[in-house]
Amino acid sequence: MISYLKIIRPAQWLKNLMLLFPPFLGGTLLKPGLAAQAVLPVAAFCLASSSTYVFNDLFDSKSDSRHPRKKFRPVAAGEISRVSAILIGAGLLVISIFLAQMVSMTFTFIVASYLLLTLTYSAKLKEIAIVDIFCISAAFLLRLEAGGVAFGVKISDWLFLSVFLLSIFLSTGKRIAESRDLTDTAGDHRRSLLDYPPGFLEGTLYMTGSTVLVTYAMYVIKRPMLVYTIPLCTFGLLRFMMLVKSTRYDDPTESLLRDAPLFLVGALWTGLVGYATYFVH
Repeated sequence: MISYLKIIRPAQWLKNLMLLFPPFLGGTLLKPGLAAQAVLPVAAFCLASSSTYVFNDLFDSKSDSRHPRKKFRPVAAGEISRVSAILIGAGLLVISIFLAQMVSMTFTFIVASYLLLTLTYSAKLKEIAIVDIFCISAAFLLRLEAGGVAFGVKISDWLFLSVFLLSIFLSTGKRIAESRDLTDTAGDHRRSLLDYPPGFLEGTLYMTGSTVLVTYAMYVIKRPMLVYTIPLCTFGLLRFMMLVKSTRYDDPTESLLRDAPLFLVGALWTGLVGYATYFVH
């Protein structure tokens, strides 16, 4: 049972909370009936993402078996057979599309686009430098747009740009950590790491970290009290960069859950935005 939980990676469902950003930031999250309305779209994306994780493990089983941490993944470790993994991945994919159709056809199109993007990424695109990072960013943007469609909230240009740049920032940090931890064997596990020139990823990290602050500031500058969240975001970005350059970083989601300062920043940001959006008039 533990192996089956590991292969669908429920901890990574945290990323799908991006669907709730549009109603949360738009001030409609507490609207009566919205909690029930959120069940289907969030469940559809959670199952869709789990499906892609299963297929990713299938594509990467050989390289994962030589990776210091990923060798413990169920398929690479031989805990789940390839046939069973295919059945699990296909089943999750079908159910996610079925649930998405119950939301709307536009939402279904976004979920299908997410599935196509992430499966193509796992099969080939992650081997292409820069394209691999943009694919991860596109997956976050699809989650954001899916939330806007599901809850009838228009996504502002500044929010779109903030999410785009933040996702580039986070995925770049992950690539830096992989290159550092895997050293000479990095190319064996991720082909794109061989194509990044020395210093390129670090430069990208600093550039996107700076620009995401600018776009976020433009997003909140005219909203009461939200300007006070900018110092929190600045601290969070700097903390993340420090973790990336140390040996304590592994994955953006795991860093948020395991690193106390980052978790506290996330909680304070949520509380302050919630207070400013729902209780300040």
